[in-house]
Amino acid sequence: MTAAVIVVALALLALLVYGVAKSGTGDPIATALARGERVPAPQRALALLDGSGRRSLADYRGKVVVLNYWASWCGPCAEEAPVLVGFQRAYAGRGVVVLGVVYDDSVAAARAFERRHGIDYPSLRDTDTRLFDDLHNRGVPETFVIDRQGRIAALRRNQVDRAWLERAVAPLLGARS
Repeated sequence: MTAAVIVVALALLALLVYGVAKSGTGDPIATALARGERVPAPQRALALLDGSGRRSLADYRGKVVVLNYWASWCGPCAEEAPVLVGFQRAYAGRGVVVLGVVYDDSVAAARAFERRHGIDYPSLRDTDTRLFDDLHNRGVPETFVIDRQGRIAALRRNQVDRAWLERAVAPLLGARS
């Protein structure tokens, strides 16, 4: 009986160690941020939703970027859209740019979503989902705050609110180096 208990205890301990080890590797961005480290943001160029060209996060170096993944079919995305629009308007003069990234959506549906929610900041199309994959995204909405040097400084893997945005961006506004 004692040997069986020891075997079961060792098996459970092994599963616990395995689970802890795996949880740290599944989301390297969140893991680095939890350690107080910033991760360089991927620099893939994506097409603008309005068809006027392509942009990369490198084009916004020197600004604080709020990168928000969204889709027209996403309920929480619709709920957070006014928050992001208001935040962009309030912080644009302070060196902050909000960028949307449309995920798994048609151009027509995405443009209709922008009109319906008054989105006046640029939106990019991640048609091949390579940036989505580079960022280890899990779905939409997801928001990344990128510092002036192009490093991910904060991450929200669900809907944002104004308080979270302000907490994530405020420490980056004075950082210019």
